[in-house]
Amino acid sequence: MDIGDWIIIDEIQKLPKLLDHVHIVLAKKDIRFALTGSSSRKLKRGGANLLAGRAFSFSLYPFTVQELGDRFDLIEALTWGTLPKIIAYKSDIDKKRFLRTYTQIYIKEEILVGQLIRNLTPFRLFLFIAAQMNTQIINFSNIARDTGVDHKTVQNYYQILVDTNLGFFLEAYNRSVRKVQRQSPKFYIFDMGVKRSLQNMLNVPLLPQTTEFGDAFESWFICECFRLNHYNELDFEFSYLRTKNGVEVDLIIDRPGQSLLLLEVKSSERIDERHVKNLIHFKKDFPGAEFICVGRVAHEQVINGIKVLPWQAAIKYLGS
Repeated sequence: MDIGDWIIIDEIQKLPKLLDHVHIVLAKKDIRFALTGSSSRKLKRGGANLLAGRAFSFSLYPFTVQELGDRFDLIEALTWGTLPKIIAYKSDIDKKRFLRTYTQIYIKEEILVGQLIRNLTPFRLFLFIAAQMNTQIINFSNIARDTGVDHKTVQNYYQILVDTNLGFFLEAYNRSVRKVQRQSPKFYIFDMGVKRSLQNMLNVPLLPQTTEFGDAFESWFICECFRLNHYNELDFEFSYLRTKNGVEVDLIIDRPGQSLLLLEVKSSERIDERHVKNLIHFKKDFPGAEFICVGRVAHEQVINGIKVLPWQAAIKYLGS
């Protein structure tokens, strides 16, 4: 089948009635469609024909390490993200301009024109706060007070971010471990450049050995795991764990047919016992599980029975 046998329609959510015609053509002719869009919310709410049983659904994300290969630069990825246009730009000025434009268009096209909300002012403030709280446990009530809306509206705002592909929830681990885990989710914005733009941090250097750098590294790595899971169709389920005493594991990966994986993400270039203490804390609660600490280390090592991997090796391992 050559390119002439394909019909490509972009931004299908803007004219959902086309899906009825696509359905008819699929039933009568040997033609393939590639239908792309940036938001599923309008399609779902409008009762659009989602072509159940007649279409495969895929998601596209910012470039992964595997896609960029030798062109991948970790500091660049943490600072500017890995959207395709960002990779093409050479100057930092152009990268800043692109990211600002991207977030402005998101608000204008996806939110305002799409009529997803009526009052844009609190939503703008919410976006700033959501970017600030990236990787942190969500407190819906606090965000509601800060934005001047109610608790349910904040939950709706977050669902809009999910439906418009701006990020995803990381839920609390749902199997009882001494019944002390907290239940509120975390939220991860899908790209570090977009996150920094929403937070108005594009002019602030991202420096190693700072809290901001550590949060950026954790966010990028977990987003990378999320992308690999979808692209490789691994069916992994992700969660985090935090006890009432504040002992936390960044990522728990439930892998079908394999052992549970508990993973800590550290941006340090040198990992020692301090960095793996949380994993050691939970070893007795998860017999048979695998424990890995990911860092910017040069070589694999083992500390008190915990495997420490360079982030490059960890991505290859998880992707396989």
